[in-house]
Amino acid sequence: MLKMGKWAVAIWVMMICNQPVFAQDFRAVAQVNIAESEIKLSAHKAQVSLNISQSVPFRISALDMPPRLVVDFNEVNFTGVARTDIFPQADANDGLRFGAFDRGWSRLILELGTPMTLNSADMKVLENSAGAIIDIQLSASNAEDFANWASESQAKLRGIPKELPRFAPKPRQNGERPLVVVIDAGHGGIDSGAEREGVRESSLVLTFAKELQSLLQQEGGMEVHLTRDRDIFVPLQARVSFARKMNADVFLSIHADALEKGRATGTSIYTLSDEASDAASHQLAQSQDRGDLLAGVDLTGQDDKISELLMEMVRRETTPRTDMLAAAMLDGIRTSLGSMHRRPHLKAGFSVLRAADIPSVLIELGFMSSSDDLAQMLDPGWRDQISFGILLALQSWKADDAEAATLIRK
Repeated sequence: MLKMGKWAVAIWVMMICNQPVFAQDFRAVAQVNIAESEIKLSAHKAQVSLNISQSVPFRISALDMPPRLVVDFNEVNFTGVARTDIFPQADANDGLRFGAFDRGWSRLILELGTPMTLNSADMKVLENSAGAIIDIQLSASNAEDFANWASESQAKLRGIPKELPRFAPKPRQNGERPLVVVIDAGHGGIDSGAEREGVRESSLVLTFAKELQSLLQQEGGMEVHLTRDRDIFVPLQARVSFARKMNADVFLSIHADALEKGRATGTSIYTLSDEASDAASHQLAQSQDRGDLLAGVDLTGQDDKISELLMEMVRRETTPRTDMLAAAMLDGIRTSLGSMHRRPHLKAGFSVLRAADIPSVLIELGFMSSSDDLAQMLDPGWRDQISFGILLALQSWKADDAEAATLIRK
């Protein structure tokens, strides 16, 4: 059994990667034994016990506001593991995420609810087996000590490089070349999004994104890129940066959320606004940012304060184009489906829509909290219908946007 104190964890990872402590292949991916794994959490202590198919390097760190335990593995496959499988309290505490995080790494994040201190982190190699048990124990602490631990941990976390915003607007499409569309399948990897009846939002929207990409390329002659093509975590800012890198004319973020309070059904289109259309829209925008928060990505300071005025100048030109795109989406989807959400065009402060220079909308396919909506979204025929509506919308918007650009030049 290997034991380590709080401050030795990161060093231990480097040691185990460089020295063959056990006669095992650390490059392989470990599988989770669900029946023998469990997470326990109370106001006074926490325990993470994972039974995995083989030993893997791992490291422990912390994030504050709210207090979170972060465990990075190189590498554990969480495919097929539901939160309630290993965390019976998941219904009461939604603060658990796990999955692919970066190439060769997976991550588990547990919201602690209160400051805690790391008492021990053990890995026991099972006899007569390649398997191992990772056991992590924490107990109640105070806010100052936890903040210090989190601060030191931050320096060891692999951050996502922040791309400086590009404020000069890209050349506007004129209708003569293929439209460049970036489709963003929401959530992914450690952030599974909403979950209902064994269906994860991240998987559902990825399936739809791939189907939509195929249709737009084959029938629409468009150049289409996906922010992710597999079950992997992509920070919100990185999704926007990818769209800029691809010189996107349009950015479509695809979601299928769930509301715990109230009843919502039908497809809706969201555009960016600092003030949400209603409480439900505000709740959904917060839930999207929550995925990055739980994954340990800092959402603050993404925009250079000195450049805010320049961004606003660019956004003034982009906003009317975005509104026109939203209107085209409403017409196209209504034509294809016949009905939508009772308030089909809503606004909220979605971070993923903050590209100043790219017309961007978020398409809420439906609500997984509605059994009818969930059944529709799982139906390939229904997905074909709404995909066709989006195709019609983009074709219409492309022509109208090019005409509007001609009028501006005159």
